[in-house]
Amino acid sequence: MASTDPADPTPIGSSNASTGPTPAGPVPSTFPAEPVLAEIVRSGFIEGAHRGRLVLLDADGSIRLAVGDVQAPILPRSSNKPMQATGLLDAGLDLTGAELALAAASHAGEPFHVDGVRKILAGVGLDESALRTPPSLPLDDDARHAELFAGSAPRPIYSDCSGKHAAMLAVCVRNRWDVAGYLDPAHPAQRIIRDAIERLAGEQIAYDAVDGCGAPLLGLSLVGLASAFRACVTAPSGTNARKVADAMRTHPEYVAGTQQLDTLAMRAVSGLLSKSGAEAVHAAALPDGRALAFKISDGSKRAKPVILAEALRRLDVRSEVLDQLGTLPLLGGGSVVGGIRAAF
Repeated sequence: MASTDPADPTPIGSSNASTGPTPAGPVPSTFPAEPVLAEIVRSGFIEGAHRGRLVLLDADGSIRLAVGDVQAPILPRSSNKPMQATGLLDAGLDLTGAELALAAASHAGEPFHVDGVRKILAGVGLDESALRTPPSLPLDDDARHAELFAGSAPRPIYSDCSGKHAAMLAVCVRNRWDVAGYLDPAHPAQRIIRDAIERLAGEQIAYDAVDGCGAPLLGLSLVGLASAFRACVTAPSGTNARKVADAMRTHPEYVAGTQQLDTLAMRAVSGLLSKSGAEAVHAAALPDGRALAFKISDGSKRAKPVILAEALRRLDVRSEVLDQLGTLPLLGGGSVVGGIRAAF
């Protein structure tokens, strides 16, 4: 499964941290009942369901399928990272290849991820002490167990968002901007990121919040999120949005990890741009502009591969590896007795 931001740690480093999120428009007083996206079926009996919203876009940007209210705002969490990285390039970030992919990553904390973050920081004369990510252990099982066995404590560099934060810090140093306040929504780097997200999504930010890593979190509709991914893959070669998309697709192991959903999906489908977000958000786009975005309302990520695989099938993508990723069996007495299936 794809790793995403830590679940609801104490926000740090933002002026919104003490006052909570700030709505940019009307906010519903209750969470709406939403359509079923996936069903849990055991021995032919539907014993549970995952509800949510989903949108599929055709290559021309028109809506092919909408499940639920796809114009209502969501918090995209780390699915915003390709657009955040684009904004950092707009601001003068000087990264390419694997390091640029790491700037848009929710990495699993494998050794090559941590080494990459250190390299980004060292390139501008900083070390990991400048990071304001919450102290974490690696999300990758092998890497986490190795650190625990060595007696290591949680550290900011192991946060899955440390690549993004290192890139933000690099922009600050290169522009001689304040480094300590790089997470403030009023900081020049964050304002440029906001402009990039709105430009690529084709809509204004609907809600301002604080992400799990402490960075500003900008709310969009599912249509806006899918449109932003479409804009990244269809942007002309050499533009900043396309540079980010190309880096992520060329180095998918840096986007997530060797055994993570985003990495496996991008390896399975040629030209796919895929990025998970916490609370069961996911967005993806194909080279011709077909795109998708969904949000599972209960925040559970277990049905993500099933929904992603079915969404891509609905966009006419066929892949044996994708079919395998999208098959989640349920066991009874050691035998397969059911599974999780798409229901849209």
